[in-house]
Amino acid sequence: MATASLATGRQQIQRRAENILARSIGVLCPQISMSFEISASRRPLDPSYDSQPMDVQPRTSDSAAQGQLALSSSGSAAAGLRSSRFSPAEWLERNRSVLRQAAAQRRSAQRLTLESRSVQAEAEERTLRSQARSTQRLGERLEEIHARRSELQRHVELVAGETELLVALRRRLEKALDASETPMIISTHNLTCREGRIGPDLVKDTVEDELIKEVELIQSVQALLKRTLTQVIDQIRSNREVKTMLELDWSDKSQAYSMDDCCAHYSNGSMDTQFHPISAKLHEHASDHESWAKFTHGNLVQSDRAQKASAELRLLAERVLQETAEDLHAQAAAVDLALAHRCREVSEAKVQLELHLSQTQEQISAQERSIVALEQILRNKEAPLRVAQSRLHHRARRPNVELCRDDPQISLVAEVDELERTLETLRRQLSESRRSLECLEETRLTLVKDIANKTHSLLIDGELCTTHRTRYPTATTLAGY
Repeated sequence: MATASLATGRQQIQRRAENILARSIGVLCPQISMSFEISASRRPLDPSYDSQPMDVQPRTSDSAAQGQLALSSSGSAAAGLRSSRFSPAEWLERNRSVLRQAAAQRRSAQRLTLESRSVQAEAEERTLRSQARSTQRLGERLEEIHARRSELQRHVELVAGETELLVALRRRLEKALDASETPMIISTHNLTCREGRIGPDLVKDTVEDELIKEVELIQSVQALLKRTLTQVIDQIRSNREVKTMLELDWSDKSQAYSMDDCCAHYSNGSMDTQFHPISAKLHEHASDHESWAKFTHGNLVQSDRAQKASAELRLLAERVLQETAEDLHAQAAAVDLALAHRCREVSEAKVQLELHLSQTQEQISAQERSIVALEQILRNKEAPLRVAQSRLHHRARRPNVELCRDDPQISLVAEVDELERTLETLRRQLSESRRSLECLEETRLTLVKDIANKTHSLLIDGELCTTHRTRYPTATTLAGY
């Protein structure tokens, strides 16, 4: 739209200049004026039309010079009417663009052709490799099933030979169970106390991990002792149940071995293969390899337990009691060590927080001074900006052709742009400084809260938990004596 307005203005100026020249020539030389008017009347409205005035024969040499001047001025004025045509540079640039686009399309087509060949070869290779890998894994699976089936069969035979149970050590086991309640109370009390930590200090640290391990260890010890008591009474029934479970597992694995062996013999030339699209979907009730192995491993573990309980329970009971007592005391020592280490960490963190709090307060003061300085600089830049803008405003009111983009105008525009960029940079820096100050204030408050939290955590770990753990029972009591 701006280009069209400029072309229209140029045409109007051109017509005015031609009229003035025509009147001047008419006064000096009527014949030239008549020729110029005829040429102007024949000129088309197309601004790209390149017309020349008619040749005339002036009467005198002065009239000829003036006519030549008029013709030259008319040609210069008409040159502005040809601005809508393409320039040679634009023509060359368009040709180059077309050539570049054509070359890019050819390169893209060549690349796609090469990629298609590569994809075909890769697909064929991947298909063969995938089938070979599946066949190999079927063979490995057959070996694994055969090994597990043989192991199950061996355990079935061992469990079938067990007939009698051990004499119960019920009294000693009950004492050990009663003694394990005290460590459980101490551990749960420590965990409850440490739940009172505040804010970020309520962390799942090494102490909590060790306390949870201690609780789990106590629970496992109690379960082991209770399981030993139960085995004394129900060992025969347990052996029969384990034997039944092992036989069912052995039967399932035998059937699975027969099916996988049939699948392993399939090939691309087999005549009894068919399409089964739905078979590729996983069944919801299907187990994964880990659960499959875990199931068989659980059956074997139960078989081992039953065998050991049937043959060696009297010999193992003493060792179980002794080892559980040692494990509990070892875990108690680990908890005490973790508590001491945690107290040292909290104390060091508190010292570091206090140091950072002091440094943060100093940085807050420095940042406030920087903000005041930036605000003052912004105020100082307002006067030069007003001067430059005022100069531009007054110079914009210059009349007619005096409204020229001269060196002062260019300099003033550059000065205003530079001042505006400077002010924008200063404002952005001031905004970042203010955000930094806000962050520093938030950091200071966070540091103050963290210091209070660290003090509270030291009270819990250093006094409440450590003092309560001095009532932990001895290893002899935990062994049932």
